[in-house]
Amino acid sequence: MKFREFGLIVFTENYEECITFYKDILKLPVRNVKDTLVSFDLPHGYLMVEQGGVGSDEEKARHQNPTVIRFDVQDLDVEVHQLESRGASFKERRLEFDWGTIAVLTDPDGNRIELGELNDSSASIRP
Repeated sequence: MKFREFGLIVFTENYEECITFYKDILKLPVRNVKDTLVSFDLPHGYLMVEQGGVGSDEEKARHQNPTVIRFDVQDLDVEVHQLESRGASFKERRLEFDWGTIAVLTDPDGNRIELGELNDSSASIRP
C-alpha cells in the first residue's frame, strides 16, 4: 500500500472543549478548520477532531474506546511539567515499564492520551 500520510480521527461530544484542549494545552498546530471538524498537524500525519462522538466525565473504558493516543517525547518529566502549567491534569504522572515510561491524561471527552519516553535500549521497539 502506498499512502501519503497517516491520520487519526477522534469523534467528540464536547467538541469545543476538545478543540481547545488539543490547540491550547497540547499546542498542536491547526492544519485546517471546517464546520464540524478541526485537523491538527502531527509529524508524518494529522489528528482530526470531529463532532458526533460520545463523551465521558471519566476516562473511557476499553470497551467504550479501545484506542490510546500516544505522543512519544524526549523528556517525559519536562513535558508533563509544561502541560500541567497549561492546565492539564494527569491521571498518572509516571508509570514505568521495562521498555519505557508513560504519563496518562485524558481529553475533555475522556479519551486516553499517553506521553511516552522510550528507554534507549528499546528506542526501535514499540510496546
